[in-house]
Amino acid sequence: MDLKIYFEQAIARRASDVHLVGGSCPYLRIDGQLIKISDEIIDADQLAKAVKGFLDERLIEKLEDNKELDISQAIAGGHFRINLHYQRGVIGLTARLISSDIPNPEDIGLDKNLQRLAFLNDGLVLVVGACGSGKSTTLASLLGIVNRERQGKIVTIEEPIEYIFKNERCLIEQREIGIDTNDFAVALKYVLRQDPNVIMVGEMRDNETMEAALTAAETGHLVFSTLHTSTAVEALSRIVSSFPAYQQGQIATKLSLCLRAVISQRLLPATAGGRVAVREIMFNTPAIANLLRSQKLEQIPSIIQTSSREGMISFNRAVEQLLMTKQISPEVARAYQRGDSGASYWR
Repeated sequence: MDLKIYFEQAIARRASDVHLVGGSCPYLRIDGQLIKISDEIIDADQLAKAVKGFLDERLIEKLEDNKELDISQAIAGGHFRINLHYQRGVIGLTARLISSDIPNPEDIGLDKNLQRLAFLNDGLVLVVGACGSGKSTTLASLLGIVNRERQGKIVTIEEPIEYIFKNERCLIEQREIGIDTNDFAVALKYVLRQDPNVIMVGEMRDNETMEAALTAAETGHLVFSTLHTSTAVEALSRIVSSFPAYQQGQIATKLSLCLRAVISQRLLPATAGGRVAVREIMFNTPAIANLLRSQKLEQIPSIIQTSSREGMISFNRAVEQLLMTKQISPEVARAYQRGDSGASYWR
């Protein structure tokens, strides 16, 4: 079985993801839609053999022990972030196509308000959203600005490494979980001894990693990271509530001091084809910081809605702007507008 065939199709058709599961047909995700590309059923044994053909013994052992594995791999002239897993006892593969070029901020809709985050000296910047919402692309674009415009050292901690950076004005070290370090928390513990100016943490998964990221941000480092939440408020709530009750007040205060911004984003079908990012933007103004310290997070959305002069924008207003500029259709705008509760609906 030649896996390259499916990866070549993904590149040729500009798909975002490849889905291969033993006992099922192959699928690609194109412009957000899952498309079956063949009626041929994938043989589970052949898929397992083909997958293990591009893994070394260490990774094969890790996959068999954990039943999960994240890797990055160059295949068929493209760079892919690959997740291997099992379902109903057979192997499954999901691969995300990663651009070989660091994305230009204008091309992905990062305005000047967001680009200036790359010039901060310290603090925490969060990019949040569901899987496939373009968080890694936004972070790569911001780091690209740092690399081009500033002098210093950037350290990324990722699982797996996605965008590959080349040193421009910065020295860049990219560390991969499972290869260069054991986990995010351990890497963050020691990264401060590596003299970084900017740290990128691929994902804050547990309170140990969150606390280490906050410590780095409050000790003179600019820290970028991601969370799987839908809104800025949910991101802040996730961080605070991840800690025991007796620590939550302390964490909320620490967050109020070192947080700089939260970008919540989602990709919507564009009228010109492909997808376009819609972003809720929250900057940590004195009003936001006060609500954080007092843990009155439910009042933050109203601050976002009334703080456009500070560069903030709510999700619904961002959708309206895309509609006004005809980047999305009225049908898409209606489908993705959030209700009063902040919930959006999957279509």
